[in-house]
Amino acid sequence: MALEKFPHKDQVNVVWKSFELDPNLKTNTKISAIEHLSQAKGISKAQAEGMEQHVAAIAKEVGLDFNSKGTIVANSFNAHRLIQLAKTNRLGNEMEEALFKAYFMEGKNIDDKEALIKMGVSIGLDETDVTEIFTSDVFAKDVKQDETQAQSMGINGVPFFVLNNKYAVSGAQSPETFSEVLEQTWEEFEKENPALIITEGESCSPDGNCN
Repeated sequence: MALEKFPHKDQVNVVWKSFELDPNLKTNTKISAIEHLSQAKGISKAQAEGMEQHVAAIAKEVGLDFNSKGTIVANSFNAHRLIQLAKTNRLGNEMEEALFKAYFMEGKNIDDKEALIKMGVSIGLDETDVTEIFTSDVFAKDVKQDETQAQSMGINGVPFFVLNNKYAVSGAQSPETFSEVLEQTWEEFEKENPALIITEGESCSPDGNCN
């Protein structure tokens, strides 16, 4: 939302990075995400439901219909590898959106081979390339490199945004907050990278004409 209103949005490049909240999580379709949260945090099911409802309410304020009771407990490693593949095809944004929608809204298993293949193909990826994720360790190193970088920067949660390798925004923030940081970052970027100023003088063209 902030980017849509940003006057220089066409010059902003969004790069998605991999970050697994729980790399050791085992996919389990037999329990709900609320039951898993209750067990993982050592809290009551009612408390877990309250946390999920709070997130869903915030999502609804910006037009997102989160299905907190329908989300499936799934390891995200293969999904992250799929994102890395999409990035090489300049489809990182599209892949992220498809995965977010599948997990948070449609209750799909983001560790399911067929589901991931279908999502990858739906955004324009080659089915053979997507299938290779399940038959090799392709892009595994890329996921781990991103996570190592995050660790070196002290990042221990998501969402987390880094602008121009200088400013960080942690957690879900309002569009107004992002607009302020975008404007400040852009002003400093322009100062550090002034536009090329051309003063015309005598010159020659490739065909030998000089003036």
